[in-house]
Amino acid sequence: MGCDGGTIPKRHELVKGPKKVEKVDKNAELAAKWKYCALSQERLRRPIVSCDLGRLFNKDAIIEYLLDKTAERPNTETVTHIRGIKDIKELSLTDNPEWEGERRNAKGDRYEDINCGLFICPVVGLEMNGKHRFCYLQTCGCVFSERALKEVKTEICHKCGDPFKQEDIVFLNGSKEEGEKLREKMEAKRASAKTKKSKKSKEAETVSTPAVLQPDEAGPSTTSSSAEDTQSSTASGSKRSIQKMEERSEVFKSLFTTHSSAKRTKAQTSNWVTHTPYHF
Repeated sequence: MGCDGGTIPKRHELVKGPKKVEKVDKNAELAAKWKYCALSQERLRRPIVSCDLGRLFNKDAIIEYLLDKTAERPNTETVTHIRGIKDIKELSLTDNPEWEGERRNAKGDRYEDINCGLFICPVVGLEMNGKHRFCYLQTCGCVFSERALKEVKTEICHKCGDPFKQEDIVFLNGSKEEGEKLREKMEAKRASAKTKKSKKSKEAETVSTPAVLQPDEAGPSTTSSSAEDTQSSTASGSKRSIQKMEERSEVFKSLFTTHSSAKRTKAQTSNWVTHTPYHF
């Protein structure tokens, strides 16, 4: 039996087996994480920022998202935890001297190494291409490889010299388990900050509203003194007119606008139609 044209079909053409699962190219996956923004999918360019979960973004893409969160954008699930500009940190990266940029393969007549990273570790010189674990410090934003932190154990930043603690280290583009741990750490940090803020507000309220003593608690001396203060304040608040002071002379009283000589008669006042108020 054959088909039209006398061809004989083979078994694999008639019987279809299970579809093969497509495997993701690891090199392409690493390049997407370490060379492109996790939100806009554009190539990373300075200034580059990272969140508490260790994802890499272009700063302008994050600012556009914060200005208008209602706009439809792809990959918005990667930035739902970012509430404001304080939730990101600008990274201090070291350029890779072997990276030639986009112009290196403009002609298409040479091999392009996709594993070549844009940045390197300033201590041991490892490329930041996903094959080595990298981290950044939340205090200063400097980026190093994990090997540098293990080989040179110190509590001072290798690049800028600022002190840091172990909890200030955030690994970039970590595994799923590391991402869950970083999320728990981020939520705990925000909860502690919220409790501190509520305590400060309560303390401010207690300082601004002091306790008022009752007359029985204050005692007779306090009551009499407060009454005298009230009388003195009312006496000082009421002012006498200078024209009613008998001890002042008429010449002294004429210096003020309340004197009768300073008041104009109806005939002397200017009409509203005239151009100058000095026309009588």
